[in-house]
This record gives sequence, structure tokens and C-alpha cells, in this order.
Amino acid sequence: MLYYLFDWLNHMHVPGTGVFKYISFRAAMAVLTSLIISAVFGKRIITILHRKQVGETVRDLGLQGQNEKKGTPTMGGLIIISAIIIPTLLFAKLYNVYILLMLATTIWLGLIGFLDDYIKVFKKDKEGLHGKFKVIGQIGIGLIVGLTLYFNNSVVVRERVVSNASSAYGNNDLPNQSTEQLKVPMYSKVDTKSLKTTIPFVKNNEFDYASLLKFMGDGYAKWAWLIFIPIVIFFVTAVSNGANITDGIDGLATGTSAIIGVTLGILAYVSGNTIFADYLNIMYIPHSGELVVFIAAFVGACVGFLWYNSFPAQVFMGDTGSLALGGIIAVFAIAIRKELLIPVLCGIFVIENLSVMIQVGYFKYTKKKYGIGKRVFLMSPLHHHYQKKGIHEAKIVARFWIIGIMCAILAIATLKLR
Repeated sequence: MLYYLFDWLNHMHVPGTGVFKYISFRAAMAVLTSLIISAVFGKRIITILHRKQVGETVRDLGLQGQNEKKGTPTMGGLIIISAIIIPTLLFAKLYNVYILLMLATTIWLGLIGFLDDYIKVFKKDKEGLHGKFKVIGQIGIGLIVGLTLYFNNSVVVRERVVSNASSAYGNNDLPNQSTEQLKVPMYSKVDTKSLKTTIPFVKNNEFDYASLLKFMGDGYAKWAWLIFIPIVIFFVTAVSNGANITDGIDGLATGTSAIIGVTLGILAYVSGNTIFADYLNIMYIPHSGELVVFIAAFVGACVGFLWYNSFPAQVFMGDTGSLALGGIIAVFAIAIRKELLIPVLCGIFVIENLSVMIQVGYFKYTKKKYGIGKRVFLMSPLHHHYQKKGIHEAKIVARFWIIGIMCAILAIATLKLR
């Protein structure tokens, strides 16, 4: 909103208002505003949650310090969502398709998580919203994102194409070479609809999902949505569930999400800037630079919330926050064509998800084969395994953050490491 006001003032030649056209300035303002909202006004929201007795119901898992968490306010994801949406509305270009998608994802998954928390807290149902309804909701936003990215004409990539013209040096320049040998193809940059994405660690690392349907013959590209949309749904569901599972001890999901957010911001900035995209020889995505403003608000919201969510936590985000954080990360990565980088960038989420799958799968296998279920870990997800080993949760969180930072550095290195 402020962008349009200052844009108008700039056209009226009001001094100093032109600064709002710079993404870097608006991103800085977004992160500052989100920090203020989450850190300052977050305290008031926590007080309201206390007054409404919106406390966490803790299942007895035999973990050290678990009983002390009973009654801690939950649904703190409302702080995160507010601190993301308000700065985005203030400083981003709201007609930008990528910004609209990110806002829709934040609100949609935030509402699903809120409904789950509401049932747990106010209906006293520990199971919350039934799992199938969560999945339906995740599939729903996946469909919206996939269809928009596929059919919206503003979603394009800039490609180098060979033009009909060519240049040739005269024989006076290089007399020993024929004119035909010295013809150099001329390239032009064209914005095209494409389902190309980036494969990390691979030279010439662009891959077109439509190419998977070449066996269908001519016109195969028009059916590429049959491949693309299920991929979008998979990543949205997997990453949002991964963030939800990771949110098991104080500050783990919040800090990890902030680290991922900073990395995504760097990737979005270089992908949406023609100079950096050309220098790094990566895919340039027109209009995607505006996403830096959104992700700045995202990082500010996470860091501000961490003020209250770090050990010992004064508030938990609940599913209201965790589902939204994971969905935002997934959709953002898809929008900047870096979704295949998610296993590296979101390494903590992947490990946590895998630990649960391995534990459940091995337990069922051994129970069927031997009649007694056995476990790989003392408890899953993985952070609970280390808690069972007697490691303090603050140390577990710090070490997971270090691993998250290493994953982030590796993800950034893929810009040149191929």
C-alpha cells in the first residue's frame, strides 16, 4: 500500500519518495516492521492468549522438562502470520502474481493450522483436525499454486534464443578465415512460458518438466500440467508437514525457518536481478525480485517470534505457525524454480521427516515379522531421540541450527558449484 502512495508522490516530484522503488530498501523496511510487530506486539498477543487460557496440552512422553511446558500459550503462529502479512501489504507490489500467491499460501495454511489448534484447545480434542482434512487443505493450496504458475501469463522465464541474424567478420580482419567460418550466432533474450526448473550440482542445470511427456508426440507440452501440479502438491505437503514435525522443542522450527528464509531471499534476489543472473549464468525470472520483500518479512517474523519462543518458551506457534511456515518455504522455492534444492536447503525438515518414517516403518516390519515391534531411535522425531539420551534441548536446538546453516551455505554454493 505504501509503495503505491510513495510511487504517486514520486511522480509528483516529492523529494526522497523515489527510494521506495528499490527492492532492497523496501525489504529492509519489511524486516524491520515485522520485527517490531512480532517482538513488540507479540507480547500483547501472548498476554491475550494467557487470559483466554489458550494453553498447550502436553502428552506425557517421559521427556525431561516436559511438565514445565504445560499451560504455555499456543497458537502463537498468529504473531508470525501477522508479522508477515502486514509488512508485505505495506511495502510489496500487491499486483505482483508471486506476492499474491505467497499471501494466499500464508493465509490458507494458517487457517488450517488455526482450526487444528482451535479444536485441540477449545474442544479439548488432543487429535485436533483430522489428518485427512489437513492433507485436503494442503492439496487445495497446491492446486491453486500449481494452476496459477502454469496458466498465469505473468509467470515467465527469460531465455536466450538464437536470432535469424548473424554477424560475420570481413576478410580484411582475419584474411586466413572464410566468411562462412566466422559467422557468429546472435542471441536475443525472450520472456517465455516455461516449466523449466533448476537441478542443483549439475552443469547446464535447467530441466523442463514438459520433457517428461515427449513420448506423447507433438503437442506434448500442453499436458505438462499433469506432471507439474502433482510435483507442486508433493512439495507443499512434504515441507509443511516437515516444519510441523520439527516444531517439537523450543525455537527449533522457528530458527531453522529463519535460516532457510535468509537463503531463499538470496536466491530470489539473484534470480530476479538481470545483472546477477547473467553473471552467475542462472535462470532469470522476471517480476520475482519482489519476493525479496515478502521473504524479508518472513525472516523478521521468525526472528521476532524467536524472542519469545527460544528456551524456555513463553509461547508455542502451534500448527497455526508451523504449517504456514513450511508451506511458505515450499511455494517460495517453487516460484523461484529452486524446488529441487529443497532436500538440501530444508535438510533439517527432511531428516526429521525421515526419522519418523523410518521409525514407523521399522516398527511395523519387525512386529509383522517377529511379533514384537522394534525401534531404530529411542523416540521420533529425531530431536526427541537426543532428548531421551539426556541432551538438553537448548543444545539440541543449537546443533540443529548449525547443521541448518551448513545446509544453507551448501544451497547457496550451488549457484556456482556445478
